Amino acid sequence: QVQLVESGGGLVQAGGSLRLSCAASGRTFSRYTMHWFRQAPGKEREFVAGISGSGDNTYYADSVKGRFTISRDNAKNTVYLQMMSLKFEDTAVYYCATNSGGGIRTTSGGMDYWGKGSLVTVSS
Repeated sequence: QVQLVESGGGLVQAGGSLRLSCAASGRTFSRYTMHWFRQAPGKEREFVAGISGSGDNTYYADSVKGRFTISRDNAKNTVYLQMMSLKFEDTAVYYCATNSGGGIRTTSGGMDYWGKGSLVTVSS
């Protein structure tokens, strides 16, 4: 069983930056492929970014590529999402998630464990 807890959400002006953190339980964090998804009101949950267990491989949705950076600190059992040049349309609840059976996946159905989410609100 994996428990994930997000933090760092809040209100930020368009063009600003924010960093989300996701703390994971367990002693095998380095084995977990980690992901960030987001869900805006009235929208489906969508993939944002993924990172391999070692941190060597990352993958981003086109909508955030060049603006967001996913990283991890395995010694702290934590994955991060550094968000820059934020836009109003980035407003959403952001979730961290992991899958037990493979590498980076881009569908919510491919995830086995989810955090409860952290709200990011970008004002225009």
